[in-house]
Amino acid sequence: MQTGENEQALRKILDMTRLLSIALLALHFYYYLYGAFAHWQLTVPLTDRLMGNIKRTGLFNTFHTSKFFALALLAISLMGAKGRKDENLSYKTAFRYVGTGLFLYFISYFLLLLPMSITAIASIYIGLTSVGYLLALSGGTLLSRVIHQRLNSKDIFNKENETFPQEERLLENEFSVNLPARYNLKGKVRNSWINIINPFRALLVLGSPGSGKSYFVIRHFITQHIKKGFSMFVYDFKFDDLSVIVYNTWLANKSAYKVVPEFYVINFDDLSRTHRCNPLDPSGMLDITDAAESARTILMGLNREWIKKQGDFFVESPINFLTAIIWFLRKYQDGEFCTLPHVIELMQLDYDNLFTLLRLEKEVDVLINPFVNAYLNDVMEQLEGQIASAKVAMARLSSPQLYYVLSGTDFTLDINDPEKPKLVCMGNNPQKIQIYGAVLSLYVNRLVKLVNKKGKLKSSLIFDEFPTIYLNNMDSLIATARSNKVATCLGIQDFSQLRKDYGREQADVIMNIVGNIVSGQVTGDTAKQLSERFGKIMQDRESLSINSQDTSISHSKQLESAVPPSAISSLSSGEFVGMVADDPDNKIELKTFHCEIINDHDALQQEQRHYKQIPVIRTLDNSVVQRNYTQVKQDIQDIVQAEMERLLNDPSMVHLIIRKG
Repeated sequence: MQTGENEQALRKILDMTRLLSIALLALHFYYYLYGAFAHWQLTVPLTDRLMGNIKRTGLFNTFHTSKFFALALLAISLMGAKGRKDENLSYKTAFRYVGTGLFLYFISYFLLLLPMSITAIASIYIGLTSVGYLLALSGGTLLSRVIHQRLNSKDIFNKENETFPQEERLLENEFSVNLPARYNLKGKVRNSWINIINPFRALLVLGSPGSGKSYFVIRHFITQHIKKGFSMFVYDFKFDDLSVIVYNTWLANKSAYKVVPEFYVINFDDLSRTHRCNPLDPSGMLDITDAAESARTILMGLNREWIKKQGDFFVESPINFLTAIIWFLRKYQDGEFCTLPHVIELMQLDYDNLFTLLRLEKEVDVLINPFVNAYLNDVMEQLEGQIASAKVAMARLSSPQLYYVLSGTDFTLDINDPEKPKLVCMGNNPQKIQIYGAVLSLYVNRLVKLVNKKGKLKSSLIFDEFPTIYLNNMDSLIATARSNKVATCLGIQDFSQLRKDYGREQADVIMNIVGNIVSGQVTGDTAKQLSERFGKIMQDRESLSINSQDTSISHSKQLESAVPPSAISSLSSGEFVGMVADDPDNKIELKTFHCEIINDHDALQQEQRHYKQIPVIRTLDNSVVQRNYTQVKQDIQDIVQAEMERLLNDPSMVHLIIRKG
């Protein structure tokens, strides 16, 4: 038992042992330097008789025997020494003292061989040996003051302690995306796999610019799904970065499909390398709710601040007005003129002609009735507030290039049709985000409606920089498309970006229902939210306490964040954290990962050097584009003239004509 009495007794024993060591060293000096002591008149007969008795023990048989015994007793006395701990001391300093002391302690023997007087030799020998003895004593005392159990000062950022086991098996199926990686586990680098075995539960790829979203994740999502026979839609924000990958992977893997899909591309900058597609294709608009959804999408895309004001009178009124325009053209001559350019031109008519035309279609009468009443009652301020915002916004889309692409029908948007599968790439331009993004939002909205049906092929929807377009009810797509084999990949830079463009509520829903997450470097609230999602692991904890008597080090285990926000904020390019979702038939216990994705850079560069550019689809000059632009305007004028003549010649319908003033 460690009591005060026991410690005091032990201290006395150690002190006695050290005194014996000093006494033995003094006897060594007296015996071997007797001539000098005699000269100094420090000898007495009693001491001489005592030395004779000690000699018979064999202590002085050799010169160094007594010195070794003195040193051994000193070492024993130091074993129980407890000096005041000092974290600045090191073993190197203590051993330096001990080494120097032992060197002087034993090298002093050679002084006895010098041709000097016995008194001089004795003085130097005693002094040098004593200095060596004291240095060895000091060094031994310092050893007891060194903290021999230190905290791990090398892992100052706690990175090693935050490591955890990750999935090292390759789990592959006919839908999966598998990314090779390597991770650190307690200081050892190990190979692992990010197994996105259920992409139908959606994948969210986050990361600030330059973190490697496209290069390390999205490009593999594209290539692996094409190799597995997926039909595909790709929203290419910086056209044609991803479109070239899609095109060349399609060229090399046509054999992966039972029915080889066609490749289509939409972009508004290079009209020679774009197909034409009508997002308001009448065959895909079955009822007025489809028109309403299209109207909402295009106006929300043009007025992003309206997303947060849905339900307001001056937001819903323009949507109803545009819905009426679209559905009128859908019903007129079975949708022959149901295109977005015709919608834009029809909106620009004067109110007399416009309201007269719209009243011809009974299904839109209920939608336009408030506008007609406001017009007839001369409430022009209210009417302009309801309609002008829609007309002004839609007028921004009036350009020959947009009209040319939007008014043709090279293909339809049902990309996962078993008989006519398609790979469709749509390109945006960062310099024209607001205009192009609104039109592309309409394309995506119509495409999602057609894709998310039963009995279709497996398909993949990939959105680079997803917040730059508006897709209403994206959460319902993720929630319901799983059973229809629709895989969704959303690329965003930061959660705050999604919240800014989609509103807090919808952004939160999208973030929380996504099953697979891969995140590069992000900061702030995004890093905190991801850290909470990844959960906690058991981590070792150490604490050090120093006092004058002893050093206390305690070890414990505590639940801490597996990937803290600071680690997510400091990820390098190519390093990712995240979590994957599994299947009932293929369970994954280690879902969370913190690793570096391995890309074969040389192979990818070699592959890119052999990429073929997207070919020229048609050769056309500006006159063709301009004629199409003029023709759209003429179509609307012809409709007005034909219908007004029909009304004037039919007495039963004359009352529908509106003539104000």
